[in-house]
Amino acid sequence: MNWRFINSGSNSGKFNMQFDIFLAEHYEPDTAILRIYRWNPYCISLGANQSFEDIDLSKTRYHQIDVVKRPTGGRAILHSQELTYSVIYPIDFKTSAKNVYSEINLALREGLINFDSRLSEIDLEHFQPDFKEFYKTEISAICFAVSAKSELNYQGKKLVGSAQRKLGNVILQHGSILCGDYHKKIVNYLKVTDEKKLEILTEISSTTIDLKSALNTKIDYAKLSQSILNGFKLHFNSEFLELNHSELEQSMTA
Repeated sequence: MNWRFINSGSNSGKFNMQFDIFLAEHYEPDTAILRIYRWNPYCISLGANQSFEDIDLSKTRYHQIDVVKRPTGGRAILHSQELTYSVIYPIDFKTSAKNVYSEINLALREGLINFDSRLSEIDLEHFQPDFKEFYKTEISAICFAVSAKSELNYQGKKLVGSAQRKLGNVILQHGSILCGDYHKKIVNYLKVTDEKKLEILTEISSTTIDLKSALNTKIDYAKLSQSILNGFKLHFNSEFLELNHSELEQSMTA
């Protein structure tokens, strides 16, 4: 597999989701892409099958927070103090989506250890929750409320949340590396009672952790981006050709 790398910086939620879809639709055979990006303004993304009715859109407008749908599954995420990754990975009959999911998370783990050796404690989640039952609860509106199998945990708490979808002959996987605790403020935008908001906040505080809290230091996003790239290079034993994202963006809007 040939690998390409794109660091597209900070963009709107609409752009970030459209760019991921564009890359998936214009993939080259035997060529995978790792993309790193951030969000400006902050943005709530909803899973492909999740309703906008879960979110108080009047509050998001007031606070100038974008709200978009992801092409992947999962539930709502407030993208704020995080580094987001996406991977475009062509597959064939010899490749399973589950295997790709696991391998990408192992590469992320390698990159996080490259960023700070204290993160060597990161482990892949070994248990797959019963999502049918989980989605019946009010807390299920939040993506980071539970870890799926092979997602990355640190000291028993979720550090990286990911979602995946097969689009034709390619896998699109993207996810959030939590760098601060602002993601917890998503409870302020849920259409639930104040009592339920407190309950959900308590739950996600007990099930998630971010790099700033784990390492007790301000996160250098440039260093983290390079470390994630280094982790992918090491795990997949491949060189990565960096692409000019400006030219790709022009192609997307042409």
